[in-house]
Amino acid sequence: MPDTEQPTLLIVDGHSLAFRAFYALPVDSFQTRDGQHTNAIHGFVSMLLNLLKNEKPTHVAVAFDISRFSFRTREYPEYKGTRGETPPEFMGQVPLLKDVLHAMNIETLEKEDFEADDILATLSVQGAEQGFRVLVVSGDRDTIQLVNDNVTLLYPSRQGVTDLTRYDRDKVFERYGIEPHQYPEVAALVGETSDNLPGIPKVGEKTAVKWLKQFGSLDEILRRSDEIGGKVGESLREFQENAVRNRRLNRLLTDVELPVGPADFTRRPINEQAVRDIFARLEFRTLLDRVFKLDGIVSEPGATASVTVDETAVVAPVPSALLDEELEAWLARHIVAEPFGLALSVELLDGNPIGFGLASSEAALFLPWIPDSRDYLPFENWLASESPKLLHGAKTQLKAMITAGLTVAGITFDTSVAAWLLKSDGTAPSLAELVDRELGETLPTPDPNQLVPADESVVGPAIEAWFVGRVARALNDRLEEGSRSVLVNIEMPVLAVLAQMELDGVAVSHAQLAELSGELSARASDLAARAFVIIDKEINLGSPKQIQEVLFEQLGMPKTRATKTGYSTDAVSLADLQASSPHPFLDLLLSHRDATKLNQIVETLDKSIAADRRIHTTYVQTGSSTGRISSTDPNLQNIPVRTEEGRRIRKAFMVGESYETLLTTDYSQIEMRIMAHLSEDEGLIAAFQSGEDLHRFVGARIFGVEPADVTPAMRSKVKAMSYGLAYGLSAFGLSKQLRIPRDEAKQLMSDYFERFGAVRDYLRNVVVQAREDGYTETIFGRRRMFPDLASANRVLRDNAERQALNAPIQGTAADILKIAMVNISADLAERELQSRMLLQVHDELVFDVYPGEWDALADVVTTRMSTAAELKVPLDVQLGRGQNWNEAAH
Repeated sequence: MPDTEQPTLLIVDGHSLAFRAFYALPVDSFQTRDGQHTNAIHGFVSMLLNLLKNEKPTHVAVAFDISRFSFRTREYPEYKGTRGETPPEFMGQVPLLKDVLHAMNIETLEKEDFEADDILATLSVQGAEQGFRVLVVSGDRDTIQLVNDNVTLLYPSRQGVTDLTRYDRDKVFERYGIEPHQYPEVAALVGETSDNLPGIPKVGEKTAVKWLKQFGSLDEILRRSDEIGGKVGESLREFQENAVRNRRLNRLLTDVELPVGPADFTRRPINEQAVRDIFARLEFRTLLDRVFKLDGIVSEPGATASVTVDETAVVAPVPSALLDEELEAWLARHIVAEPFGLALSVELLDGNPIGFGLASSEAALFLPWIPDSRDYLPFENWLASESPKLLHGAKTQLKAMITAGLTVAGITFDTSVAAWLLKSDGTAPSLAELVDRELGETLPTPDPNQLVPADESVVGPAIEAWFVGRVARALNDRLEEGSRSVLVNIEMPVLAVLAQMELDGVAVSHAQLAELSGELSARASDLAARAFVIIDKEINLGSPKQIQEVLFEQLGMPKTRATKTGYSTDAVSLADLQASSPHPFLDLLLSHRDATKLNQIVETLDKSIAADRRIHTTYVQTGSSTGRISSTDPNLQNIPVRTEEGRRIRKAFMVGESYETLLTTDYSQIEMRIMAHLSEDEGLIAAFQSGEDLHRFVGARIFGVEPADVTPAMRSKVKAMSYGLAYGLSAFGLSKQLRIPRDEAKQLMSDYFERFGAVRDYLRNVVVQAREDGYTETIFGRRRMFPDLASANRVLRDNAERQALNAPIQGTAADILKIAMVNISADLAERELQSRMLLQVHDELVFDVYPGEWDALADVVTTRMSTAAELKVPLDVQLGRGQNWNEAAH
């Protein structure tokens, strides 16, 4: 019959494709509010919808494994024995995937004692015999053997499940040089690592294919193995039983008894309400619309808890190009119509603006940028006004506009920052991801292979701005009051401050860094040479495998924590080993690591010095789940503070030309002050209000002595415990950190909580409340979600509990510093001071002080930092002054 009339049977390996989808999509980006991970389901269903749309099968079924055990593991228990434990995030996704398939009226099959591949093999044979064109979808290479004139294999690429390679007979021959039915014989000779089936040593794919072409079959190869010479022939004769076993196990069964057959898999209309229900549970907005479109169902707004897409809203406007009075009239009209703000997208080339996209909810403009052109004066006036502006990734675009000489104000919404506030774990999503997630649509992007410039009416900054505006409104609707307040009052104002700090940079001495790098290199070489003398050979001191061999085999030192590759050689493990079993080689190794690591930091900083002799780091506003700002390119937060080398690195950070000195400032014990405020513990509050040394005050109460009698050892123990409690430190962890018996650590914690009971109650209640709410909250309303508090996996749950303990404290500290930065920047501008904020590192700020402005700047900084929040204890601020960062330390 003609191909157009031939029915098509699509059969899918459920577990294989679900696992590939799981590893192809980021776990953290696909999680429901109640903590259920959904990346495997999302990827699988997306792949399936593409197949249904492109292949138009008349019959569909999905086969699943019941377990890892089958007749193959009975024969060979080691079969697939090297596969690791199922990731906890994958657990629970397969049953939900089956629910999705059943709602879509797609048949699923499984058979005790057999694998899904055997079901696929049986159905492929039945389908071909019954006149079907058969499409097998699997990520298991054993299914190559099923390919014939009536059966095609769709095999996913390494990148995931969306890109499928079609293996018909010609494609198999092109790839392997053999017929499909011969593939299992190649695999039998070579072995299958993923199935834990060792093959013939020294035999690779090319050799196996050459033998098959020469002898015709595996049986014939083995029968005539004496004709194969050399080492590879010897290996074949010695290990031929491996090939025999492998061929027996990788042969897929084609006669499995099944309760249904190909004719029973006719595609039927989906169960609309069931699909709505399961997709609402999984929070799949985009996929719901795709399923409905594929089935010809028109979504009805408000018909379900999940949000559907209004068909009239997805038609993008055709961008206009206006100048002078027409541009001014357009702006005036749409500013009034869009009180939430107009969306802006800056097209950049080498960091410079070359075009602007501007959009309201109904219209869009594209403005190719011509510097100093009077045609765009209304646009420049709008940029400089407080009229609200919506962007995605605003900081990069703001810096480009400032560099181009444009004045910019009124940036009120950044979709990447807003999305991060809603889900702070993981990286901030791209605009394309947000368009997919929030609107259920696809962001148009230019073809990278297209030589002709893209049509601005289809793609480009104007259309991008239109999507930014729509995403911003969708995200704003999802932000609850506290998060919206954090966005408006903290994150958006500090974004502009960070942009200016990046542009200003900080002066750094290349000469000092180069000198230090040379010393560190020489020290590392000397330490390595001395270490090699002890072990009487040279090794790669950066190789964990070689270090393991020296420590645990040659030197016979006690084993550290077991890992997949032997025993741990990380810094913590080796420090513990050195403390318990000191050895001169280990001492030299640890010193070499320190010197090497420091030199890497120094070299990275030196390479980052720009032509203006300043380092311009990038502050990552969305780089942490607690709200803290991080830095990259280069990272300024990994410079050690308490070592001599770290102080020398900071010494290379200099006061800027034309400036008088550096001013450094930070908060004293801010996290403990926040702990006192949140716990309302009278003892801690009294300690801070008295102005006495906190740890001496606490130590006096715990040890029952006068503050003057608290020894340095007592103070160190109290300090470690006070900070550790806020991070979920256990008695075991405290004993390990202080190197004291666990009983002593336990008693120390007990004594602490006896004197400061409100701290104990707070730490206990914050986790209870987070488990009930699903999130923690700072005093300013910043939320951090903790779905893993409800996880069945104990490791994930315990980790979430520790993070939940500290999130309100560390998040509040981050909020306070950001508020201080915003207020300091505003005061500098209002007082017309020329001093400038240079660095933000942890809780520290660094300033260039303009001549004659020390007193004014010190007053601004002290006032704004100490009043950034109203706590039950004072916010103590420390200032330092010097010609370099180290000298200005306080």
